[in-house]
Order: sequence, then structure tokens, then C-alpha cells
Amino acid sequence: MEILLEIIMIPAVLAIIKIVVIVLLFAMPLGTFLTLMERKWSAMIQDRVGPNRANIGNFTGHGIMHLAADGLKSIFKEDTMPKGADGFLYLIAPFFGLIAAVATFAIIPIAGPIGDFTFQVTDIEPGLLFIFAITSLSVYGAVLAGTSSNSKFALLGGTRASAQMISYEVFMGLALMGIFMVYGTTRVSGIVDGQNEYWFGSLIPMWGVFTQPLGFVLFFTALVAETKRAPFDAPEGESEIVAGYFLEYSGMRWSAFMLAEYVALVGVASLITTLFFGGYHIPGYTFGKVLHSGW
Repeated sequence: MEILLEIIMIPAVLAIIKIVVIVLLFAMPLGTFLTLMERKWSAMIQDRVGPNRANIGNFTGHGIMHLAADGLKSIFKEDTMPKGADGFLYLIAPFFGLIAAVATFAIIPIAGPIGDFTFQVTDIEPGLLFIFAITSLSVYGAVLAGTSSNSKFALLGGTRASAQMISYEVFMGLALMGIFMVYGTTRVSGIVDGQNEYWFGSLIPMWGVFTQPLGFVLFFTALVAETKRAPFDAPEGESEIVAGYFLEYSGMRWSAFMLAEYVALVGVASLITTLFFGGYHIPGYTFGKVLHSGW
């Protein structure tokens, strides 16, 4: 047992375990679940039932079995490639967005440290620069998919994605600059700790949303644009360019684009909570107080 604990506490092994827990047991399942929630929410708005036909026996789970059904359908669906497409770029494009969405969770602290153990994959000093860089990476998947598909509609979608990224990256960086100036560090854990201070005794926490309200609005808007959600869904404009940059994809590669989009939504929510809403801190309570109350 002691040997096993020593192996687990090796930094590289510990980082792998954290990645598996945070990404495979939290981000991926939640991103997959969001696809069903969006379909059910759309159905409720439009006064219809929504997905509820997939079942095992008499169990439908209010549509939850559609997650398994859609996954199986994608696995067994033919993976086509358009004539004249650039084979290598066409095949790797779907994974750029997925890698970028997953990598976002590497610097997000999900809880306070216990001794030398931290609930964070890596706590690098230029954390804000990492956020800026990794959110820019996702657009390469859209651009490569658009340019390699040999389709005019896909090319337009990739061009739109590139133009949109260039437009919104600038003030996203300015919003992060405001956070750096307030808390005096680019380390994400340091920013979270800085938000555990209070104004007027213990009345108002020094959250980023209060210290940088304009920065919060700009950062939120930029991240919505980065994830290509309405009203910033021009790269996927169904009414204009059919489906956008992933028009020619099918099977698991199409599913990779979809999964990347919804995992990115989880990452966006986590980033906003971490940088502007105190992270894992509860107003009036420190992580130590919570542990002490548990004991």
C-alpha cells in the first residue's frame, strides 16, 4: 500500500489521475449531458415533448437513453470523406477543438489545497496567458475543417470562424488584463485566493465581477463568441451556409465537433466562475472552515 501511495504521489502520475478524474468523469459526461438538455429545453420552449423514444424495455429516462442511442449511431455510421478533400487535415481537424476544450480544465482549481495536494492539474505562473492561448487554439479546427473539405460552404464557415476569433480575442485579452491588474498575479490559484477578500467587513466579496464589472461583460461576450453560440453562430449559420465548417463530416468525427462545443461550454462556465465569481470559495466561508465544520 505504501509503495502504491508513493507511485500515486509522483507528480506525473498524479497529474494523469487528475486529468482522468476532471476530464473523463466530469467534463466529458457533463458536456454530453448538455446536448440532451439543450434538446429538451428547445422542446419545452416550442411546446413539444422532445427526445423520448429511445428505451431499454420500458425505461426511457425522460430521453436520457438518447445519449447512448446517439453515441452508438455515431460509432456505426459511415465516416465519409469528400472527393478532393485534403485527407490528413480533414481527419485531424475535429480534434483541435476537442483538445482545446479539454486543455482548459488543466489550470482550473476545483477546490482548495489540502497540505501539499492541490485539486488542480497544473498551477503554472502564466495562467492567464495559458487561457488566452488555449482558447485561440480551437479556431484552428474550424479553419482546417473548412479549408480541407473541398466545399464552398465549409470554406465560408471556416473563414467566418477565423474572422470572429480575431474580432473577439482582442477585448478578451483586455478583460484578462484588468483581472491581472486587480489581483497582481497571472496565476489562476492566486486570482482565486485574491477573491476571498472582502469589502465592508465580510459583506461584499472581492469577486472579479464586482472589481471588474466591465471586464466580466467583455470576457463573457468573448467566450460566448469563441464557442460560436447564438447570436455569434455565424460560422455555423444553417440558414446561409447549411451547417458551416463541419458540413461534410459524419460519424464520430462529426460527433467530435459537437462534443468539443459542449465541453467548451462547461469550460467557459468554469473559467467565468474561477475568474469572476470566487472559484471554489463560498462567501463567508474559507475552505479550512468547511473542513473544520466537517470534522
